[in-house]
Amino acid sequence: MKKFKPTKGQTDYTNITWAPVINCVLEFEGKILIVQRNKNLNFYPNYYNGISGFLDDNKTLKAKVKKEIQEELGLRASAIKSIELGRIFHKSAPQYDKIWIVHPILVRVKTDKIRLDWEAQGFKWIDISEASKYKLMPGFAQVLEEIKKIC
Repeated sequence: MKKFKPTKGQTDYTNITWAPVINCVLEFEGKILIVQRNKNLNFYPNYYNGISGFLDDNKTLKAKVKKEIQEELGLRASAIKSIELGRIFHKSAPQYDKIWIVHPILVRVKTDKIRLDWEAQGFKWIDISEASKYKLMPGFAQVLEEIKKIC
């Protein structure tokens, strides 16, 4: 597994309790994308989640969303129809000594053709009502509830 090395201007949240993150739910033709996190990840291996990442640099929220989607799914910015922010919430994770500051994001896309990077080991396009059938990352059900409010 790759070890995280911050670049110039980037914050390393590895040992910081409060950590701001985005959690992107992609929507295509009424289905949402869930990805199964790699079994070797430090946080929540094997759980299903949206596309997530730390807000760890000076990029705008939309720029960060585009970057994560490009990196993790191989989708260019031109594949994105819209980006909408849901209500931000805190999610405590005592097992990691973290409090996640979660920014739920709905990303409507023009295609369901994706290419996973090393952070995920599988994916599914599902109806949002089916999500509870999967082993969801803690807090992801709340992300989905926030997304439903802006759909």
